Amino acid sequence: MASKPEGHVDLFCPSCSSETEHVTLREKEAGGGVDLLVRCSECNHVHTVILRPSKLVKIGMTLSDGKSSSFESIDSDDDEEIRVGDTFEHDGFEWTITRLEGQDARSMKKMVAGSIRRGWAIRVDRVIIPLTMTDGEVSRSSSMECSPDTIFSCETHIEVEGSTWVIRAIHTGKGRTLRGRRAAADIRRMYLHAE
Repeated sequence: MASKPEGHVDLFCPSCSSETEHVTLREKEAGGGVDLLVRCSECNHVHTVILRPSKLVKIGMTLSDGKSSSFESIDSDDDEEIRVGDTFEHDGFEWTITRLEGQDARSMKKMVAGSIRRGWAIRVDRVIIPLTMTDGEVSRSSSMECSPDTIFSCETHIEVEGSTWVIRAIHTGKGRTLRGRRAAADIRRMYLHAE
């Protein structure tokens, strides 16, 4: 693949309405970046391209990890587009954005980082599954931590707190099932019976 001659770059041409090769006519440092006077190699349209480094912004983000939440400042470039469902790393853990709010407190599905007032995210590199553990007539609550892609199957044996239990049912939030298999990320509660 041949490289472009010096001073030739691919840029968006407003006249062609597409990305084309441009020749740099003049370059001037300005505002911590550079202003380029360029000419489109396709249509000869001359225009200025302003290149500036992104500014760092801090986004106030509520991070939820199971039952505990904390408020943190997350660094981002001010012009980065952020969406609900995006995953990011913070303090060695993975988080997925669940909500974004603009300055008017309205919820948005996507926003430019510099206009985000606050956001919410949940930890996704592990899940905590609530358990109902029944031994005879006595039931108690507990929980277990595992990776989101761990598969659990009804009627299989599982070790919890040093004892062996049978998975009697799995609740997914859409109802309880006595059969089948589910990934930990989809489970809202598991019902265990003493073996």
